[in-house]
Amino acid sequence: MDERDVRLLKAISELETGSPERLHEATGIPVSTIHYRLSNLREEGIITNDRYEIDLEELGLGVTVLVEVHADYQGSYEEFADRLLTVEGVTNVYFTMGKTDFIVLARLSASEMVERLIAEFEQIEGVDRTDSTFVISAIEERDALQSYELETLLEELAGE
Repeated sequence: MDERDVRLLKAISELETGSPERLHEATGIPVSTIHYRLSNLREEGIITNDRYEIDLEELGLGVTVLVEVHADYQGSYEEFADRLLTVEGVTNVYFTMGKTDFIVLARLSASEMVERLIAEFEQIEGVDRTDSTFVISAIEERDALQSYELETLLEELAGE
């Protein structure tokens, strides 16, 4: 993987498309090169399907960390969550009830990056403390709709 591959994957993520023409507009990489590289990224297992989903393990972001954030902040929880999202590697932020105010999911390239992640959280005004948990293995990561039977979805969402 080189700089062009990384630029393509970043553009795919931001544009939410694998359209070679749109990727060319965003990156300046020639369309013919984009076709070739997308094919290679599929063969390597980094791009996993026609929706251009990216296998983060294959890409090199295989360290998953769950961070409980205990906070005492001013303003809305949405504004505070936006500050948590500014930390590189953070993919999800959940506002929770109970002892923990927020749960953050981060995807990192190496365990050494966890120290940087926590240091950045501690610099955010309102963060009292954090508790981190390393994910040893992702047993199953799936789309929410995949966890339901069709009949349940029809009943719950379509009122049938």
